[in-house]
Amino acid sequence: MRRPGPAAPATVDKFEVLSQLAEAPLLGGNCLVLEPLRTAHAEEMVLALSDPGLYRYTGGSPPTLEGLRARYERQAKGWSPAGDERWSNWVVRERGGEAVGYVQATVRHGREGVVAELAWVIVATYQGRGLAKSAAWMMKQWLWRQGVRNFTAHVHPEHSASASVAAHLGLSPTGLMEGGEVVWAETSRPIRR
Repeated sequence: MRRPGPAAPATVDKFEVLSQLAEAPLLGGNCLVLEPLRTAHAEEMVLALSDPGLYRYTGGSPPTLEGLRARYERQAKGWSPAGDERWSNWVVRERGGEAVGYVQATVRHGREGVVAELAWVIVATYQGRGLAKSAAWMMKQWLWRQGVRNFTAHVHPEHSASASVAAHLGLSPTGLMEGGEVVWAETSRPIRR
């Protein structure tokens, strides 16, 4: 008589895993509010993102109002067109004040399980006050409560401020480069691309 072996692992439907993530909610802290991105934010954000210096490390240039509206309309849906990525985007606002930037997470199913790629931008006049660290931390904690355990970020090798934010989030450089940026990660398993 043959003894039964270990049970085969259950197949994970990557779309089901992503569909269980909640929509990006309003998040608040002591001095910041993260507002779920809406198309209507474009009018305020086009001014906030108009400084060409914001694109020194990321490339690109300030968006037009029409371009930003179109981008926000896509992003506010919360899903990639193929349905294989969940998008969580927030406008960062000082409590009771103006928009000072944004944070975003692209959540997908990878080799390590569910992985959230994090990004943050704070406008130049508000940089150096710890706002990116606070906003990105609020976003990461919300994702953690949603069951996400693997996090990555792409940071230009010369962008020390973004490297500081990534380190604050518990991420470490992996040695991998993608698009001229260092992949930072926090995971119990190595990141493979």
